[in-house]
Amino acid sequence: MRLVIAEDSAILRDGLVALVTRRGHEVVAAVADGDELVARVARLASEDALPDVAVVDIRMPPTFTDEGLRAALALRAAHPDLGVLLFSQYVETRFASELLTGGARGVGYLLKDRVADVGEFVDALTRIAAGQTVLDPEVVSQLMGASRSDDGLARLTPRETEVLELMAQGRSNSAIAEALFLSYGAVEKNVTSIFGKLGLPQDAGDHRRVLAVLRYLKV
Repeated sequence: MRLVIAEDSAILRDGLVALVTRRGHEVVAAVADGDELVARVARLASEDALPDVAVVDIRMPPTFTDEGLRAALALRAAHPDLGVLLFSQYVETRFASELLTGGARGVGYLLKDRVADVGEFVDALTRIAAGQTVLDPEVVSQLMGASRSDDGLARLTPRETEVLELMAQGRSNSAIAEALFLSYGAVEKNVTSIFGKLGLPQDAGDHRRVLAVLRYLKV
């Protein structure tokens, strides 16, 4: 993969560069603020060298509020095929909702203090580059909100709800089967039932999975 990294902490930025480089990937830009990130990606795109994924901290200079999120939204608007991973210490549900509403494919949100395994982090980058959605379970739970209208979610069984929650975390059917100790076929049946109860038509194709996750997250 070819990556760009935006992180204001020099130590963490250099650490991320070293981490992914050791795993055989290339960091084509490592910057300290959102404006520079947008400018560097635009330059790379003009050279027909758009990266696969941008790893973006949310709170960066000058105000340390939402600069990274604004940069991520600008990047997705200008380069829809660019994967984006928000990598933050904080759960900012409004920010995640804005990014997901713009298209959940190739988007991730992980919390820095909950990533304990380098392999899992690199795997998340690979999945985002492939167009999958990767969300930390804590982000998922806070996005769910306190209440839901009857938009089909209330008709899901407890098992189907578990499956949909893992789908929202970006898990494949095989990974869901492993997590819930189910057969692959049982997971497929649950997924099909979820699509039916949420009223997602078969002609939506692979997009049904994304639509189901967005319905679950209420974005």
